[in-house]
Amino acid sequence: MDRRFRPQVTSNTKPEDLFGIFRQMIGPLQDTHTVLFARDIKKEFEGSRTDANQLQDEAWSQAEGVIDTHYIRGGLRSYCNGRVQFGLLDHSIGYLRITAFYGYTGVDNYESELHELRSALDEIFTETNKLKGLLIDVRLNHGGDDPLGLEIASRLSSTRYLAYSKVARNNVDGPLRFTAPQETWVEPSTRPGFQGPVALLTGPDTVSAGETFTMALLGRMPHVTRIGLNTQGVFSDVLKRTLPNGWIFHLPNEVYLTRDGKAFDATGVPPDFQVKFFSAEDLRIGRDAALEAAERVLEGR
Repeated sequence: MDRRFRPQVTSNTKPEDLFGIFRQMIGPLQDTHTVLFARDIKKEFEGSRTDANQLQDEAWSQAEGVIDTHYIRGGLRSYCNGRVQFGLLDHSIGYLRITAFYGYTGVDNYESELHELRSALDEIFTETNKLKGLLIDVRLNHGGDDPLGLEIASRLSSTRYLAYSKVARNNVDGPLRFTAPQETWVEPSTRPGFQGPVALLTGPDTVSAGETFTMALLGRMPHVTRIGLNTQGVFSDVLKRTLPNGWIFHLPNEVYLTRDGKAFDATGVPPDFQVKFFSAEDLRIGRDAALEAAERVLEGR
């Protein structure tokens, strides 16, 4: 990239042209954590990876309607500004939908968000002895704060285990060098939780903290069965910097690793059982193939 684009930049390069060059450099990374803001010329760019199985907002709204109408028994209870919802499926299976790990309160403060989530989970898991299984749906999850996902993971385990470790790039040239691994652990909570069978629905609209949450469940015992499609493949915290001309850019400089040292950047976390969901035909007839597969797993069929 450097060899290709550096010669195109001179002291006479106009800001609009420079923005276009930067965009061409960032775009192929296909990473939603790469962002460029140029306020003086009113331009911005955010990277993304397209996937044939991604749904637009209208389709997701229709998909959630299918779940709420055809599968939920007795309606969903809403928490955390609607970003966390809970209800019951057939055969005493709990259904927990998490669409984000941010925006739980009207205050932009992590402690208030954590307090709100804890209160919601306390209520959700009050009578878990009546549940035969739990289905967690993060197929539409916009990301947010990793520790909020860890809080949920802590309610699902009775033993301490490694969620993931991460390393950060710490040199600008030469062979890649990274910091020593920083470990993140799931610590069992003493508050209400659920230690029974769990299944997790994922897909290409599972992004960022939705993916680190997925990683945080990999070491849980008994095993959390992942159903659906690969997650988006975007993990790193965002490194934010300002260029000399005042433009702001974001980039990922970390790698998240499993206990075995595996990373899922770009490819995403794969499911145990690949099931495509919400095709145009599924939406027309009101069917959620992945949810039905998860029900079969939790019922032992």
